Amino acid sequence: MDTLRLKNALWGAFISDAMSMPVHWYYKRKYIKEDFDGAIKGYNDAPHPHPESFMVGNMYHPNIKKAQELGRPFDIAHEHIRFYNTNYNDFNIKLAVHSGEHKNAMPAKDERYHYHHGLKAGDNTLGANLMRVLMCSVTKTKEYKQEDFIDGFISHLTTPGVNKDPYTEVYVRAWFNKYTDGVPPHACAEEQRNVWSIASSGGAIRPLLLSLTSPSVYQGLGVALQHQQITHRSDNVSSALTYLVPLLHELLEKKDPMSTIKEHASKVQLIKIKGSVLSKTYADYMGPGNIPKDEMWKIHTEFSDETLDLDALLEKYTEDEILGTVFTTGCYTEHSVAVLSYLLYKNKFDFRACILANANAGGDNVHRGILLGMLAGAACDEIAQDLKEGLVEYESIKKEIDDFVKTIMKKGNE
Repeated sequence: MDTLRLKNALWGAFISDAMSMPVHWYYKRKYIKEDFDGAIKGYNDAPHPHPESFMVGNMYHPNIKKAQELGRPFDIAHEHIRFYNTNYNDFNIKLAVHSGEHKNAMPAKDERYHYHHGLKAGDNTLGANLMRVLMCSVTKTKEYKQEDFIDGFISHLTTPGVNKDPYTEVYVRAWFNKYTDGVPPHACAEEQRNVWSIASSGGAIRPLLLSLTSPSVYQGLGVALQHQQITHRSDNVSSALTYLVPLLHELLEKKDPMSTIKEHASKVQLIKIKGSVLSKTYADYMGPGNIPKDEMWKIHTEFSDETLDLDALLEKYTEDEILGTVFTTGCYTEHSVAVLSYLLYKNKFDFRACILANANAGGDNVHRGILLGMLAGAACDEIAQDLKEGLVEYESIKKEIDDFVKTIMKKGNE
């Protein structure tokens, strides 16, 4: 692997995450235009209120008694607890409005807190910071040790004052529910069959990063899939990684990005349910939580014989049609893989253009964007310094990237 390209892939992840953060989960792109003077053009604070937020009232009910018996920490909310409905706080924000893409219940607008409420321009979200936990673990132990990462994962989330980001994805809360039940830490991941959004883009982030510690695509994919199982037991996330890992590694080998992504995309099967149909189904049921599990499984796992033809998408659809009608901009990998590939291809891997296009696409632009940022960074020889230095924790991230790359390059040369 090329050392510069490797560092750029990592910079891409953190830059794309922070750039997208202010409009994370804006499904209606008109809201982005209204709130950010036409479009996201650089780093911004998380605004208040969020027009479509249904983070407030998310559930987290750990087994406190069992956790205390086992000496396991259970509080992952800390100063953000007012946003959550838990069994160790009094939640008093009324949820009444069924609105937004998913038609989930949300509070009145003045209490519709942003998923990343309080984060400032250039701040990174929890998803990116858990990448840092993994990078620091590899640097410290000189290799990947699952137990050390899990210890870091638990510490990051249960130590007061460490996690500035209010938004904990459902997989985190599900993981700690099992952890506080006494399940062995390596086996706490929730199943996609039980919780639909376990099949999210966030499940591919750390596995894709970890694949870089292996000298070959073959071995890297195995490491990625194994690491995925710690937090996400999902067929769809595994399928996404079989596309993302080889693509990332080939871009790092300086293969032509346009022909390389086109070739790999041609092997990706498209989901049967279009984005507009998925949104209507959610709305008809007044939220995805009301859809029977068997039906949810089919909606998200029935693939067609059609494959991802990037040229055909550009010829046949406008960007507005791609982002919502053809594919949802939500968290699901069966849609997000196609969306991020389309945005990279349409913008010809121009780093800044790709990052901004993803941010302004809305939806789950943060987690999708971390994956896109890694691929865009891997395909370029230079990332503008203003994008790096705009990150709030630029100095510490730079050191962690340098140390991580040095560690894995040294290991690969042994």
